[in-house]
Amino acid sequence: MKISRNARDKYKFDSAMFSERGNIDFEGNVHAVRLFVEKLNQKRDLLNYPELAVKSSEVYGLSLMTEINEYIYDLYLEELKTPTFNQELYDFLEEKVGKSRLQESTRLMIEEFPPESVYKNIIGSKEFLETQDSDIKNEVLFIDEFVSLWLSNANPALSPYFEFFDDENLEKNPDYVTIIESIHEFMESKPIFSRTGKNIIATLPEPAIKFPHSLKNQLEYMQEHWSEFLGKWAYLLLTGLDLIKEEEKMRFFGPGEIQVPDFYGLDFENYSKDSDWMPKVVMLAKNSYVWLDQLSKKYKRSISHLDEIPEEELDQLANWGFTSLWLIGLWERSPASKTIKNWCGNPEAEASAYSLYDYMIANDLGGESAYNNLKQKAMQRGIRLASDMVPNHTGIDSKWIREHPDWYVSLPYPPFPSYQYSGHNLSSDSKMGIYIEDKYFTRQDAAVTFKHVNFQNGETRYIYHGNDGTSMPWNDTAQLNYLLPEVREAVIQTIIHVAKLSPIIRFDAAMTL
Repeated sequence: MKISRNARDKYKFDSAMFSERGNIDFEGNVHAVRLFVEKLNQKRDLLNYPELAVKSSEVYGLSLMTEINEYIYDLYLEELKTPTFNQELYDFLEEKVGKSRLQESTRLMIEEFPPESVYKNIIGSKEFLETQDSDIKNEVLFIDEFVSLWLSNANPALSPYFEFFDDENLEKNPDYVTIIESIHEFMESKPIFSRTGKNIIATLPEPAIKFPHSLKNQLEYMQEHWSEFLGKWAYLLLTGLDLIKEEEKMRFFGPGEIQVPDFYGLDFENYSKDSDWMPKVVMLAKNSYVWLDQLSKKYKRSISHLDEIPEEELDQLANWGFTSLWLIGLWERSPASKTIKNWCGNPEAEASAYSLYDYMIANDLGGESAYNNLKQKAMQRGIRLASDMVPNHTGIDSKWIREHPDWYVSLPYPPFPSYQYSGHNLSSDSKMGIYIEDKYFTRQDAAVTFKHVNFQNGETRYIYHGNDGTSMPWNDTAQLNYLLPEVREAVIQTIIHVAKLSPIIRFDAAMTL
């Protein structure tokens, strides 16, 4: 993607983004695109004019389009097997406009869209063009930059980004227009590109001609008609289109259409047989800590452990016809979850019942022995205990996070450049640091990742928060990576462990099963 000198001066882009030719080639790096877009949006008054915000998906698509055009152009040159193609084009243009005028026009282009060494004033534009690379002067090597420049400026769908590659200053030179017209004439006289059945100068602008006002439609055209010879770019096209669709998606207006997967024929159905009690369950749900507090007040004594629940209370439930008691919040919870709630102004809050440290009965509730005691007494009255199991995620400082941080969906960098993690460490383990994104505390954002630092080796990863895809991420949870077989096996063994303790299991956020 061509970037003018004026745009570079205005936005102060990192020079590491640029190739020696002075172009930016993201090559599908979404993170680099987001860093680039952040620079653009920092120069815009988005508070008063939010419609001016630059979208990462559009810049990704724009860059992808220019890089694919360059790739197709190179394919065409390989097909021609004419290593002197640029020299032939240069000689043709020299004949049309004259040597000195062609040199001056090329110099003006280099000044307007400078290669790295020219932009950094390491060498002047005139000297740069006279420099040779593999016995070919840069003025010959860079002659095809006119093609890239023309393609971008002739595409109406790219008009929001013309400030990057606007050739208005070059058009003040009458020879520039002549050069563009002569390039067309030269390439129209050359053999067609076998993969499209057209000459190259007709092939490259074809998506823009078909869909002049839609970048998305142009990318879809490339995908539909050119994928078979695009190699890795075909995959990157899919990514680009997915990004555009994601940013175009309307949110907060209810769930989308439910798509029920069909697995018939993949395997035999082998469901466990329903025992006679299963369809007849009458379940009562109780938040464990809240219920124990209520019972303490009711019976006017401290009731803090599960085995201290009065038997007359169980008798009452049985008399009312309940056959199952669902105890919410049995497991050892995440200390970080409680800390986050406390820091946010709720000093009496407990940790979330679904942000777990480990699947062991909480010590505060009396541990497993107290639970088994209650289970036995309840079963004597025909009441089966039920508990939760959360296959989708764990707490952000869970036992698995400590022992297997690689079991979670993560990136080695923040997915969005605006994310900052400068708050206090939420981890109680001296070997690691856990930091949630700053704007969570100011309620400005609900970030999709938290920062995990291994203090032993310095490794930093940005782990995604748990999310069921319907709303905001849960900022005290960490998303398990089910692409890993060891994660799937660990979850299976955990489910078996829970099943041995609880006759009835309620799966929370169970879409990963």
